[in-house]
Amino acid sequence: MDVALILLAISPIFWLFIGYEFFKYRENYKLKDSAANTVLALLHQGTDAIALAILMPWFYVLYEYRLWDVEVSFATMFVAFVLQDFLYYWFHRASHNIHWMWAAHVAHHSSTHMNYSTAFRQSLMYPIAGMWVFWTPMIVIGYDPKVVFAVVALNLAFQFFVHTKIVGKLGLIEKLFNTPSHHRVHHAINGKYIDRNYAGVLIIWDKLFGTYVEEDEQVPCEFGIVGQLNSDNPIKISFHQWIHLFKQTKRATSWRARYKALFGYPTSSEQKH
Repeated sequence: MDVALILLAISPIFWLFIGYEFFKYRENYKLKDSAANTVLALLHQGTDAIALAILMPWFYVLYEYRLWDVEVSFATMFVAFVLQDFLYYWFHRASHNIHWMWAAHVAHHSSTHMNYSTAFRQSLMYPIAGMWVFWTPMIVIGYDPKVVFAVVALNLAFQFFVHTKIVGKLGLIEKLFNTPSHHRVHHAINGKYIDRNYAGVLIIWDKLFGTYVEEDEQVPCEFGIVGQLNSDNPIKISFHQWIHLFKQTKRATSWRARYKALFGYPTSSEQKH
C-alpha cells in the first residue's frame, strides 16, 4: 500500500483527536502555530512523495542484491516493525547529533506548544537530510521497498498520539512503549531532558542505549528549541537552520572546521536545542 494512502486513510482519526483537544484544552493551542503545523505537514507530504517517486527505482535496484527473499507473513511483519523501529531510533538520535540532519529535524522541535497538531510539524527537507538512508538495510535484508515504506508510515502514524500534554503517565505501558510522557521529555529544552527519549514506538531502545529519562513532575517540560525561533512562518521554520549551517560552513577556516560545521554536534541559528 502506498505510504501517502496509508496516512490519508488514517488522517480523519488525527483530526478527531485534534478537534477534541482543541475544544477541550484550548489553552494548549495557538491558531497561527497550528496553521503553520498544517502547512508544514502538506509540504512534508509533497516532498516525500516526490522523493519516493525519484528514489523508488534505485530502491528496487538495491532490492535486486537482497540477502534473502522475505515473504509477507505475521512473523516477518512483526520483525519488520521491530527492525524499522530500531532503525528509527538511530535516525532520530542522529538527527539530534549531526548538524546536517538537525537542520531538517529542528522544524519539528521549533514549536513552543505541545499538542496533537505538533505531530504535523515536519520538515520538507528530510529527503535532502537523508532520512531514507536509514531504511535501506531492510531492503538489503530482503523486504520489498513498498513494504518497508508502509511500515515507516505506520510507525510515524503511531507517533501522532504521543504529541500531547493531556495524557499523563500510563503505568506498565511506559515500560515498553513510547508514551506522551516519554515524548514530552524528548521535546523539552530543560537541561536534564535535552537529547533524550528518541523512541518511535518502543522505548526499550532508549533504555538499552542509555538515552532514557523519565518525566519528572518537579521539572515541568518547557518546549521549543534553545534560542527560540519565535516564528510561525513555515518558510523560516523550514530553512532557518540550513541558512545558519551554510553560513557557519562558509566562515570555517579549515576543512576540519567545515566538516564539524556540517556534521558535528549542532548549534542553532539562535543557539541549539
